[in-house]
Amino acid sequence: MKNYRFLALSILILLSLSMVQILGASQGEVEFNIRLFDRRIYYIADTAAGSGIEKDPIYLQVTITNNTPAPFRFKLADDRAFSMDVDIRTMSNRQLPYADSLIRKRTNNSQIFFREITIESRESFSFIEDLRDYIRFEQPGSFRVRAAIYPELIRNSKKIDSNFVNLNLRPALVTGPDGIPLEMDIATGAILVKQPIPPDEVVAYMITARQESQWERFFLYLDPEAMLLRDAHQRRRYYTENEAGRRRMIEEYRHNLQNAVVDGDISVIPTSFNILRTEYSNYEATVTVLQRFRMPTFTDIRRYTYFLEKRDNFWIIVNYTVQGLGTEAND
Repeated sequence: MKNYRFLALSILILLSLSMVQILGASQGEVEFNIRLFDRRIYYIADTAAGSGIEKDPIYLQVTITNNTPAPFRFKLADDRAFSMDVDIRTMSNRQLPYADSLIRKRTNNSQIFFREITIESRESFSFIEDLRDYIRFEQPGSFRVRAAIYPELIRNSKKIDSNFVNLNLRPALVTGPDGIPLEMDIATGAILVKQPIPPDEVVAYMITARQESQWERFFLYLDPEAMLLRDAHQRRRYYTENEAGRRRMIEEYRHNLQNAVVDGDISVIPTSFNILRTEYSNYEATVTVLQRFRMPTFTDIRRYTYFLEKRDNFWIIVNYTVQGLGTEAND
């Protein structure tokens, strides 16, 4: 009888240990991943004087993935700073200080509002945070970013750490003689400088930049003010604004163009393009381009005509039209 009791107790202990291991493995399978939301150049300064940019956020996309067979539940504070923490270090492992606003927020004895999130098995939940809300950046350089999510809010020690991502911060924007920041090449970090190239090369440069998602190069030979004023409503509003208001409108146009909110025909990425014809006088030019856009089952064919003006010996794109030429089946 004693042997049976000993055997039953042993089995119970083994089952308990196995259950603990399973639970531990399940918790370890809840992944917390981060990545920089935008692929662009980041600067140490949060504001760029005279640029019309009020804030230059460094957005971090965070994703929680439940790879366990059971639902994963956690508390997400309305102010995400009470559910997540960020640790940013230099290459010499020096930790960057928290932002003053974050310190005040966390040391203030106030009620934390939250909602409970349930992530089903094999599903994910994502949100975006601005690193500047967490960290005070004082010097440019290269940094390693890591975050942690606290399922029971940050006042509880239980957490899930993320992967590491690299962040490069450049010095403050370099401004030109007119006070407007100069564009930087994201690939090389060099200042982008216009070249006195012919109109067809200007258009090819812009389209190639879009194919490579290089927005700084895309805007180098494009006049956003002229593009904005193509719309009658925006034109009336533009001329009623002061200088600061006009700069804000131009920045809004650039932002909306990048997000395909306006002028989606020019911001869409072509699979290939072929310049058909270039005509120009001393100060005006038109460039006709055949562009192809590959879809899953067919290829959309369009003919673009870009209008350029010569300013200070540089050809600048100020307008465009597009005509659909039909489709062709993919091979």
